[in-house]
Amino acid sequence: MNMQTTRRITAVSMASAATLAIAGFTALGSIFDYPKILKAPTDEILAAFRANQAAISGWFLVLAIGAALLAPVGILLGRIAGGTLGRLIAGVGIAGASVQVVGLSRWVLLIPGVSDDATVPALAADARHTFDMLHFWLGTIVGETIGYALTATFTVLVVIALSGSVTPRWIGYLGYAAAALIATGVLIPLGLDAASLTNFAGYVAWCLWLVVMAVALWRRPTVAATSTVPAQHAAR
Repeated sequence: MNMQTTRRITAVSMASAATLAIAGFTALGSIFDYPKILKAPTDEILAAFRANQAAISGWFLVLAIGAALLAPVGILLGRIAGGTLGRLIAGVGIAGASVQVVGLSRWVLLIPGVSDDATVPALAADARHTFDMLHFWLGTIVGETIGYALTATFTVLVVIALSGSVTPRWIGYLGYAAAALIATGVLIPLGLDAASLTNFAGYVAWCLWLVVMAVALWRRPTVAATSTVPAQHAAR
């Protein structure tokens, strides 16, 4: 695969990830009051889930697919960056995709069964306990907190590797801002309510960053992309 093909596949993957994320969050916000609903009592969350279960599970699957694209995006961006930094980008991208897919997939694979059990009096207590455990460990800790940290780290690494050489510097500034705002999400479990707002703003900015990165990678002349990256690393 030559560099132009690599850049263009990366661009399509990044634009697709942004599109799926925007579509998923918009739909779930409309039909499930997501992510605000996650702060509600367990019974209220499960009742809202059952009210539109098929659509909610489907849109969480869309989000999971969008999150999974971070793995090939990381691999391809790592190939463009090259060297040790490129391998690090690939590794963090794969890790970030993995934890987010694990967290989101619970709504597709596990929560439907838990939700059904919660309607059976003999099983309701255990179902609520199971939901709380899944919500905390797979949701708050793995999918969200660790996912926020890895997404922010991934973004910073990509900016360091490509800003000013493969992509314009102003895109890098947008990436840094998005990463900083996303990183505030790790404070959410500590009860800092403002972090939910800044984290959400960060993901909006991150989706925009993905799109403008995709445009820059698609349009960048092959010679510039292949000649400046080695020069950048040679200077280190």
